[in-house]
Order: sequence, then structure tokens, then C-alpha cells
Amino acid sequence: MAIDSSGLCYAHSPNTEDKRRAASSKGGKRGGRGRGNGDIKDVKAWLLKLASDVERGRLEAKDGAVVSQILNVFLRSVEVERKIKEAEELEERLEALEDVLKGRKAG
Repeated sequence: MAIDSSGLCYAHSPNTEDKRRAASSKGGKRGGRGRGNGDIKDVKAWLLKLASDVERGRLEAKDGAVVSQILNVFLRSVEVERKIKEAEELEERLEALEDVLKGRKAG
């Protein structure tokens, strides 16, 4: 385990307390790998209603198919957005680790 100029590791060093607190706070707000469940739940509910409406004859199958295609595009865009956020967060974490390593080399 690497030690910084305080003689402590990253997890216990007072020099990294602010970074640890920020990372901890961010992690608690992400909702599991950055996914927002609200959009997914809404689309699932919409798809169930859509299926029910087609089944009961309140909506023509061709119209239901078009709406479900649009919802599928929406879901794919949510996934792309999640992957971008995840990559950005990983980049931030990597930069923080690089900063720690630079500090050790300088110290």
C-alpha cells in the first residue's frame, strides 16, 4: 500500500480527506453505476400500458409498434448517457490517482 508525505495511505491521510469526502458523496448519489431508475420505470410502465391498449383494441398494433420503437430509441440514449457519465467519472478518479502519484514522486 502506498504512503504519502503524511506517512499514511490514501484512505487515512489528512492530505486526501477532501478528495475522499467528495468521492464518497458523489458515489452515494449515483444510484448504482450511474443509472437513473426513474426513466426506466416510466418506460416500462408505458410499455405495459401500450401492450394492454393494443391487446384490448384501444390502439392499433402498427401504432403500438411505432411507439415502442421510439421508446426503444429513448432507452438506448439513456444507456449511452449512462456510459458517458461512467467514463467521465472513471476519468476523474484516474486523474485523482495520478495526482496522488505525482505528489508521492515530488515528496
